[in-house]
Amino acid sequence: MLVKGPFEKARQYIESHSEHFEKATESNKIIKAGPCITISRETGARADVISEKLINIFQERFKNNPLHWTVFDKNLIEKVLQDHHLPKTLSKLMEEEKYSAIKSISTELLGGQPAIWTLVYKTIETILQIAQIGNVIILDRGANIITSKLPNTFHARLVAPLEFRIEHIRQLFNYDKKEAVEYIKREDQDRRDYVMNYFHKEINDPQLYNITLNTALFTDDEAAQIIGTAVISKFKEMFFAID
Repeated sequence: MLVKGPFEKARQYIESHSEHFEKATESNKIIKAGPCITISRETGARADVISEKLINIFQERFKNNPLHWTVFDKNLIEKVLQDHHLPKTLSKLMEEEKYSAIKSISTELLGGQPAIWTLVYKTIETILQIAQIGNVIILDRGANIITSKLPNTFHARLVAPLEFRIEHIRQLFNYDKKEAVEYIKREDQDRRDYVMNYFHKEINDPQLYNITLNTALFTDDEAAQIIGTAVISKFKEMFFAID
């Protein structure tokens, strides 16, 4: 069940960007997208913890930037799709040219597919909208493939040995070892199937990512620092452009 916290963070994120959009529009300023980080993960590779630490790095290092960062995972994206306010707000943040590009990419990915794919299509649109706003981390849902043509994206894949992942899942859900193994196998298979069925890609293909990190070899802080340093280096201008 989705807790209130993440959804409220999403609202705060979108509201801060909406306010920035309105001020920029009033003063005829060009709106610049922030970086978007997509993270694909093996289940239990601690992407949840590392993502939060990554946001803390950006918020702390760029204190003068008024725009919020947030994490969108599978559950949060689905919740956003159910909400009547957030998608409309997202659309308002899109310039006509950008929104046309979103429609074009969505059609290219799912063109000619049956109506049963409507939810996938909406998910793709939502991910593209969020990605083009920037200052966001998007977990899974093929986000790296969906946003691969956007110039502000950085794609990471987090992996770890099975025993390491089992321990994390046991602690996270209070599972015994058998339950943790079954959960990991089911989640990993679902993610592989989702990417293959809808995007015809192998989730483990290293060419889909800027960086692949074995999180068992680093602390959570170290893993976040490695990704954060790479992102800041790649998008230095975006981080320092706060107007």
